[in-house]
Amino acid sequence: MKKLFFLLFISCFTQLASAQIKDPVAWTFEAKKKNADTYELVITANVPKPWHMYSQNMPSGGPVPTKVVFNNNPLVKKIGTTKETGKLEKINDKIFGMEVQFFSGRVVYTQQVKVKPGIKTNMAGYVNYMVCDDEQCLPPTKKQFDIKLL
Repeated sequence: MKKLFFLLFISCFTQLASAQIKDPVAWTFEAKKKNADTYELVITANVPKPWHMYSQNMPSGGPVPTKVVFNNNPLVKKIGTTKETGKLEKINDKIFGMEVQFFSGRVVYTQQVKVKPGIKTNMAGYVNYMVCDDEQCLPPTKKQFDIKLL
């Protein structure tokens, strides 16, 4: 009876472990100092094939667009909007019934910020994104970050 219980326990544990949601995207976060009070925040996503991640510039009614959100910090002022660079692909997606824009491989999001002079602080926030391959889409995911501005 103990052996049967043990086998049942192991079987359930294995099922739970394999049912966990995977996240194929690897992220890095850094700040590049441009001058005494200006930084470029660099958020890099490495999206392995066959996965792809959607652009920030998606119309409503389709897949979840990537969104970079910065928490409010009164010591830091954003300059402009968050830019995305990488190999942008556009296709007419039958599932969503619209043209979609996405990235595979390396995608870099950059944001210029200005810090009050002589201050050391950080810029925290998150990236909300969704990845898909040819067979499935994973639920939208939030990746937290906290970038030091020294």
